Amino acid sequence: MNNQQKKWLYLILLSLVWGSSFILMKKALIGLTPIQLGALRILIAGFFLLLIGFKSLKKIQKKHYKHILSTAILGTFLPVFLFAYAVKGIDSSITSILNSLTPFNTFIVGVLAFGFTFKRQQFIGIFIGLLGTLLLILKGADLNPNQNYWFAILVVFASIGYAFNVNIVKKHLSDLSALSIVAGNFLLMVIPAAIVLSFTGFFETFEATETKLTAIGYITILAVFGTGIAKIFYNKLVHMASPVFASSVTYLIPIVAIFWGVLDGEKISILQFFAGIIILLGVYLVNKKK
Repeated sequence: MNNQQKKWLYLILLSLVWGSSFILMKKALIGLTPIQLGALRILIAGFFLLLIGFKSLKKIQKKHYKHILSTAILGTFLPVFLFAYAVKGIDSSITSILNSLTPFNTFIVGVLAFGFTFKRQQFIGIFIGLLGTLLLILKGADLNPNQNYWFAILVVFASIGYAFNVNIVKKHLSDLSALSIVAGNFLLMVIPAAIVLSFTGFFETFEATETKLTAIGYITILAVFGTGIAKIFYNKLVHMASPVFASSVTYLIPIVAIFWGVLDGEKISILQFFAGIIILLGVYLVNKKK
């Protein structure tokens, strides 16, 4: 299999895994708080990744660690909590559509912080995408008045974190293997996540009820596949493709997430679906080469 085929294979696999992560978060939140979900997701994924990738830590040099720390915070630690709170406040399918802003933000961060050039059509794309986002949020608030669409801002912040992460990995960590980067990330996050979890009272109040155990089952699947294995695949994709191509996995994620959301009884209107298409059109224009 050549690199071009591998790129598309990784893109499709990531869209299936990450597209399913939103419904897993929603189900896990039935028995856990958002902070507990985020902390457990990091801890479980961390133990898994350090188990399989401990030897790869030897490849990390001292010069790498500041970038490893940056990608850990911006690409994983903050987003897992932001998404947990977002899914608690708004439908998982809508959260996944808003996550499509990641390629936008990858481009904007690239221009402002990493020296990318800026074209007129890309400015138009950004405007169109923001228009679609506004339409999606306003219609969602009208369709689901019991939901707080201010939580959508959390998804935007998370996507900005992802944008910094992919640019940093491409520019500063391209000489490390995907497993080394991810194992290094979680080496730095395991202890802070354990501290955060302890402050929630999880260990003192935990009861092995069916609800709790089911929630932990969902979060374990999410942590191992949606965080652990997927992060390795994603960093491999970043190494072999451009940051914008890698972040374009978010084009496909909503298709999978909406499928799961509708199966779970979530409402999505034709206008919201249209707003999602507008966002993707804007992202396409931002990333179009000519």
